[in-house]
Amino acid sequence: MITDGAFARMLQTAFGNERAEVILRALDEDASTAIRINSLKISNPDYVIPEEGCKAVPWCSLGRILRQRPSFTMDPAFHSGAYYVQDSSSMFVGHIFRRLLEKREGRLKVLDLCAAPGGKTTDLAASLREHCDDNFLLVSNEVMSNRCGILADNVARWGDPNIIVTNADPSAFAKLQGYFDIILTDVPCSGEGMFRKDEEAVRQWSEETVELCCARQKRILADVWPSLKGGGLLIYSTCTFNQKENDGNAEWAANELGADIVTPECEFSQIIPTCYGYSLAPGFAPGEGQYCAALRKKGVQEPVHRKEKKSRKNVPGPEEKLLKNYFSFDAAVSDRNGKLIAVPGNIAEDVAAVTEAVRTIASGVKCGSLKNGKLVPDEDLILNAFLKDEAFLTVEVDRQTALAYLHRDSIVLDSDIPKGYVALSWQGVRFGVVNNLGNRCNNLHPMNRRILKSIQNNS
Repeated sequence: MITDGAFARMLQTAFGNERAEVILRALDEDASTAIRINSLKISNPDYVIPEEGCKAVPWCSLGRILRQRPSFTMDPAFHSGAYYVQDSSSMFVGHIFRRLLEKREGRLKVLDLCAAPGGKTTDLAASLREHCDDNFLLVSNEVMSNRCGILADNVARWGDPNIIVTNADPSAFAKLQGYFDIILTDVPCSGEGMFRKDEEAVRQWSEETVELCCARQKRILADVWPSLKGGGLLIYSTCTFNQKENDGNAEWAANELGADIVTPECEFSQIIPTCYGYSLAPGFAPGEGQYCAALRKKGVQEPVHRKEKKSRKNVPGPEEKLLKNYFSFDAAVSDRNGKLIAVPGNIAEDVAAVTEAVRTIASGVKCGSLKNGKLVPDEDLILNAFLKDEAFLTVEVDRQTALAYLHRDSIVLDSDIPKGYVALSWQGVRFGVVNNLGNRCNNLHPMNRRILKSIQNNS
């Protein structure tokens, strides 16, 4: 661990000598583990954390800090999207988001600009669902193509159809001038909040890295700024501690881009206030570290006129009606290269506007494809929280059968289960789908999501 030199001096500048000493000692301790419950799928947190001794996250009612890190890979509840593994200090960004939502009304369009692997996206989605019901669009963007697949998988597991996943440089969103009500920029940083989890982050840290990250963060903020409407809110966050990447950039954005600092007041004693926001640091707050501030864009900015996008080819009537009846929302169904996609009808135009402007990886619900006039369901359809219970026969399985499915092994259901497509559930939450042939099942779990480790002796 870095205990002296440039890093220690940066901590002392940011927090003072006494606090810096506490943080340096805490950075030699083990990293923490926390999860956040998906209330779309479960209502009782004990469903996934029956162990005694776990603690509530003070700023997130659905967050729990675990005593030790379990094997999430071997937990069917993790694969069903019943919860998301997220650092407890990272959840503070969601708290600030919820505070900013309190005075917002009507349909909201929100961008999570640097979203992979999806922790903050799913937290924002849960908050928007509670505040707006279904009257929102959340764009979850990741600029790194190799991380988009992980993001899309985690969004699919979460099961909210009002999220779309994009893969674009921040500058691409300038096409959507004045479009978003709120933008979250959890920007790439020098990673000081990763020191307890990643030894490589310690080795790579330097003053030069801090300066490089600081400049890149300014570029990201400037590039995405045109897509925020006048009066809109931007949340700026990092998982680092130094002033240059934190308050320094918040002040720069306010002065250079034209904004007012509007970070809400904070009632939690574990969190350290800064000039413009808040820092969460080991030794004071549970978790690995986070900085967060909020700004309101000055002025009134009208969105630029965009050409109306031609509607996609609709699925023929009977199939469209069938798919619409699968969901508890009114679905707009389209055929994209043989794959059926269902998007909530109330945000279909917004989805089209975004997909026209930036490269889109996933939107709505990937339902499956038609074969001989029948639907071959995609696992994403089964994972969606708004799929009606009557859409598929659902069979509850034991843990080892669930793991066998997730390992992509062939499984056998009881002989009295009808042939055809069957959804599988673990402790009441759907996680997969098979085609039951009677003597065996065709496993429809995607190859890229399969468990690679041995599942033996995990019953």
